[in-house]
Amino acid sequence: MNPFVQTAPIIIIFFVMYFLLIRPQVKQQKESVRMQSELKKNDNVVTIGGLHGTIVNVKEDAVTLRVDDNVRVDVDKTAIARVVKQG
Repeated sequence: MNPFVQTAPIIIIFFVMYFLLIRPQVKQQKESVRMQSELKKNDNVVTIGGLHGTIVNVKEDAVTLRVDDNVRVDVDKTAIARVVKQG
């Protein structure tokens, strides 16, 4: 048989895996890094652990969250799961 015919299924499987698994994961990771770099004061956020708070200070690699009136917590930027939309 032709060698191209024998390797064609492997090549097709590779492209299918790339478009179904690898590409969406890379896109999601880029979106997460973009969101973390755009964090600003007074954003309402949720951490990976489920802690809800408002950003009161943004540092280079961490943020300070206000979770209650007199409670402030320093959290690594990579621990921020999402920014909560207001309204």
